[in-house]
Amino acid sequence: MAADGGQSGVQVRPWEPADLEAMTAIWNEVVRDGRAFPQVEPLSTPDEAAAFFASQTRTAVAVADGAVAGLSIRHPNNVGRCGHIANASYAVASPARGRGVGRALVSDSLAALAPCGFRGLQFNAVVASNVGAVALYESLGFTRVGTVPEGFRNLDGVYEDIHVYYHPAL
Repeated sequence: MAADGGQSGVQVRPWEPADLEAMTAIWNEVVRDGRAFPQVEPLSTPDEAAAFFASQTRTAVAVADGAVAGLSIRHPNNVGRCGHIANASYAVASPARGRGVGRALVSDSLAALAPCGFRGLQFNAVVASNVGAVALYESLGFTRVGTVPEGFRNLDGVYEDIHVYYHPAL
């Protein structure tokens, strides 16, 4: 499914093996920054990265100016009786931030929830200092359902609050 989230020139599509190198670099940039993702270790090999992205319910890339500028992963937030609610992560290359790539990725995720069998999308750990993500999610109609005080330890060892967000399927 292609989506531009209202931003000309950004297309979202399922990932392809040719995208793997760019996807891994973007993912690892966010992990190494230590300010948004819970992962501590980057994806270390192409095989590890391919297995990780292939294991998701849906992995998509955002293409801008002919290059992969960001990616999303989506999977069940939990198992069994809670498996109908999705969880997602988004990574945008630093030079592409502020150009609508994240908005296109999140909009694509919302549009694809029901076709993937999900009834909603829940973010468990949006770091409070990630003001760009907070503003984006709230502008797209996500509801902040709670805050976990000091639920995230950033790269500097400082504990920060995390917010939990929810959006029903469209």
